[in-house]
Amino acid sequence: MKVVRAEIIAIGDELLYGQIVDTNSHWISQELDLMGVKVVRKTTVGDDRKDILAAFASAEARADIILITGGLGPTQDDLTKPLLAEYFNCPIVENESAVAAVTEFFIQRGREITPLNILQGHLPACCTYVPNEVGTAPGMWFERNGTYWMSMPGVPHEMKKLMTDFVLPKLPTLFPLPVIVHRMIKTVGIGESWLADLIRDWENALPTNIRLAYLPSLGHVKLRLTGFGNDKMEIEGQIQHQIDLVLPSIEKYVYGYDSESLETAIGKLLSLHNKTVALAESCSGGYISHLITSISGSSNYFQGSVIPYHNQFKSEILHVKAETLMERGAVSEETVREMSSGVRELFQADFGLASSGIAGPNGGTEEKPVGTIWIACAGEGFIETKKLQLTKDRMLNIQLTAVAILNLLRVCILEK
Repeated sequence: MKVVRAEIIAIGDELLYGQIVDTNSHWISQELDLMGVKVVRKTTVGDDRKDILAAFASAEARADIILITGGLGPTQDDLTKPLLAEYFNCPIVENESAVAAVTEFFIQRGREITPLNILQGHLPACCTYVPNEVGTAPGMWFERNGTYWMSMPGVPHEMKKLMTDFVLPKLPTLFPLPVIVHRMIKTVGIGESWLADLIRDWENALPTNIRLAYLPSLGHVKLRLTGFGNDKMEIEGQIQHQIDLVLPSIEKYVYGYDSESLETAIGKLLSLHNKTVALAESCSGGYISHLITSISGSSNYFQGSVIPYHNQFKSEILHVKAETLMERGAVSEETVREMSSGVRELFQADFGLASSGIAGPNGGTEEKPVGTIWIACAGEGFIETKKLQLTKDRMLNIQLTAVAILNLLRVCILEK
């Protein structure tokens, strides 16, 4: 089966200047990969006629499908549409359907439409108009010499809508695509190299049509299994069999699968065991509470939180002993033990979590350098603590603390 090759071209000076991060190309690549389309190149080009035309010609020489984002606004610095017309040697003409859609878009929102907005409905005569239901810049589809082109707005939700509704369903009608199935095993609390050592024999015995990739991220390691074949149900069964084989070796580190986040997994565990949680966040500043409450339904298990940054409120609100703070300091095992117990009692929760540390980049000492964090989980008849030695980067330390404390809670729910 012929490999279908795709190229992504992201257009805009703002991408090159670092003013906007190109999340579009990342998302498009993921979606194409799921369909068995190989992305051979991603090109970012500024608002320059010569550079854009060169990118078009270069992509056409090697790709079967070319996906373009950006440069479709109504102002003079938006060059994609006129340069596509120039590249395909066809005039820009009024497209009645596109003009009507743009006009209706403004009417529905009670906004006045300008002549510039009307011009967004003028398109290259040689393209197929693709309606943009969530914006004003239409999609444009071109075909030439067996290569297919799609031009889309750079606004992420507009691009995703056009890809999901038009491009992705169209690809199987144009190309014979292989069946590819991805599954993700998500782990926490174990490093990549340790995990690799643990599953080496299983990995070496994988069938030839199933590949394994290690995808490390902040505090996590994802194991991606990719199966290739002709029958989707058969491949899904083969992958599930491999998951069943490896799970006994790594089960205590596995918190979820596929798109499931750690905070989602924690919510499911708390709900399953009919338990509640409360937080006392010092160095993490409410970030962990934010993660937990980002999940719909978290009010069923999240009691509340406090951010006692100043020692006075560690004492007044959470009843941390004055002698503990004086003799051991705010960043200590003893302090987080009392914080976790205090917040559990304050909110009448089954579990109380606490964090206290030196997030940085300032405030460290020789005894307690930047990145020294203590976390604790208090429950009925126990308090578990852990010391973290992290980085000199403040935000990174906060994020890593969140992963560590949520994992500590996960372990306590399962083992206590």
